Amino acid sequence: MNVGLIGVGLMGHGIARNVLGRGGMALSFLDHPGNQPVEEILALGGTGSATSAEVAAASDVIILCVTGSPQVEAVLAGEDGVLSSLRPGTVVVDCSTALPEATIRMGEMVKAAGGDFLDAPMTRTARHAHEGTLNLLVGGDPEVLEKVRPVLSTFTEAVDHVGPLGAGHRLKLLHNYVSVGFMTLLAEAAAQAADANVDPKRFVDVIATGGGASIALDRMAPFITDGDSEGLPFFVSNALKDIDYFRMMSEHAGAQKTIADGIHAAITAAVGDGHGQAFLPELSRIFRRPEDN
Repeated sequence: MNVGLIGVGLMGHGIARNVLGRGGMALSFLDHPGNQPVEEILALGGTGSATSAEVAAASDVIILCVTGSPQVEAVLAGEDGVLSSLRPGTVVVDCSTALPEATIRMGEMVKAAGGDFLDAPMTRTARHAHEGTLNLLVGGDPEVLEKVRPVLSTFTEAVDHVGPLGAGHRLKLLHNYVSVGFMTLLAEAAAQAADANVDPKRFVDVIATGGGASIALDRMAPFITDGDSEGLPFFVSNALKDIDYFRMMSEHAGAQKTIADGIHAAITAAVGDGHGQAFLPELSRIFRRPEDN
């Protein structure tokens, strides 16, 4: 299959290198100022395209790996967008983190243009994308999923069909709410511990051998103990977006979001203080008392 990719960021770069290197498939990608450096992708045989329409014209499968629902809609329906050049039978796979209601609407637009649409948000980190071991939560027609599974298998360890269109994004928002929420809680606890001169390694050991043991702690611990945030290159601003989406989804469903509101307030304050481009583990420093920060 000819594969198109729109969004060569931290996650998309790993997807691209594995589609090309592991899968040996042809890949067109959108040239964009927000891309990570693409020298490796070009060296592996990837081809840059000036517009989303050009990517669509060259592709049987189009993978979207952009920030959120507004960006997905712009890529699909905007000027020189995917829908303007979509080939009949093309499958659009949205690996972004997006709102389920918007996903269903985008799927209807793609279907009307002669294609198929799957929401397939990712779990795990940029390191897993680089290694080709992401997990995908796929919503949509299972027969369409089987059609594109050979492409998805090039950059994943597990691809789970979780329900109809929109189910993948709903589960991703639930996942990220729990993950970001727990890391925000851990950051606040770590900040208080540091302000009280608690040894950071002792703090992590106590949490890890008790009720706080988790993957979230494993990803936060290197920064808490050694100031290393590179293991989780996830911007605080992106965490805020995901919490915003969870709150919007909850409001649409009439569900409680009391704790989500508190997490939102904490991260909003961090972004408002200019820390939007910090990585999420750095919240344990950002949350410290001003005189200790």
